[in-house]
Amino acid sequence: MFPVSTGDVLNNAIWISMTAMLPVLLVAMLVGLVIGILQTATSIQEQTLIFIPKILAVMTALVLMGPWMFSRVEDFARLVFGQLDRFIK
Repeated sequence: MFPVSTGDVLNNAIWISMTAMLPVLLVAMLVGLVIGILQTATSIQEQTLIFIPKILAVMTALVLMGPWMFSRVEDFARLVFGQLDRFIK
């Protein structure tokens, strides 16, 4: 992963940001889906019921996956800043 041009850097930045946030978004989506199914099955239509479990699940995912996410972003930032002289003219 050695960006050659500015377009490559932008493409890699978008790809890394998408893969880094994917675990947290999947957890939030799955928790919302499960709670939505439970609300439908039990006929409980309280709109605020979904927020506490989703917040707890997202925080847990951030604690567990945070080091991996931040290491991916850090590696990319080191790569870009290491090659910064190539992009400044």
